[in-house]
Amino acid sequence: MLVKRRRFLLLSGAAVTGAGLAGCTGQASRAPGGAGSASAAAAPSRTARPPGDAGLQLGPEVVHGPRDRSQVALTFHGQGPASMADALLAEAERAGAQVTVLAVGTWLRQYPPIARRILRGGHDLGNHTMHHLDIKSMDAAGAYAEIAGCARELHALTGSAGRWFRPSQTQYPTPLIEREARQAGYPTCVSYDVDSLDYTDPGPDAIVSTVLGLTQPGSIISLHLGHPGTVTALPAIVRGLARRGLRPVTLTRLLSP
Repeated sequence: MLVKRRRFLLLSGAAVTGAGLAGCTGQASRAPGGAGSASAAAAPSRTARPPGDAGLQLGPEVVHGPRDRSQVALTFHGQGPASMADALLAEAERAGAQVTVLAVGTWLRQYPPIARRILRGGHDLGNHTMHHLDIKSMDAAGAYAEIAGCARELHALTGSAGRWFRPSQTQYPTPLIEREARQAGYPTCVSYDVDSLDYTDPGPDAIVSTVLGLTQPGSIISLHLGHPGTVTALPAIVRGLARRGLRPVTLTRLLSP
């Protein structure tokens, strides 16, 4: 069982393939968003579900994984220079950690090889909207277009839209965002219970201290690609977690039975 801020989650089934940007965290309101502008065309089907999804049943939002496991998820808002992303992935792999990248669609379009690089390393790849706009301020059509546009980019590059979606510029999805994500093929929105604040560039030591100070078993940790301090901090984060008996795994593995 997973305890979350608003809902009770049921877990069952098998794993599937699941995936930042500065300043997109923040303690946003959970009230439904108002009218906004739409961008990107709709995905081919508003009800399509990711391949292999039948075995994993979750609620409309997940904030953390099971608290009785010695696992956590390092999740990265995906944007920034591709070389820096590759450096961070290499650090994670040297440390024996698997991570989840929730990618911005325009970033994937700018650096097409990065999608397969993430998956080749055994990491999860998912959706963080097409343009990284304030999705909570959008109407239904605008929110759907942002989610579906990124889903199309993911599918074109990898053959799958991925399992996971994280809304942009808000920590928590609104009911409208949850509904439009579900229509675009993402039944679960990914929130988090640990905000590293790395996008403020406080320095590697501060990032390590924040993450290790707040992380519990089952935590979903918010980090960002595109910040040198995060690359530097990652090995120390993984070592610190290991000293507490915690292992960084993908979201898919964390949330599987």
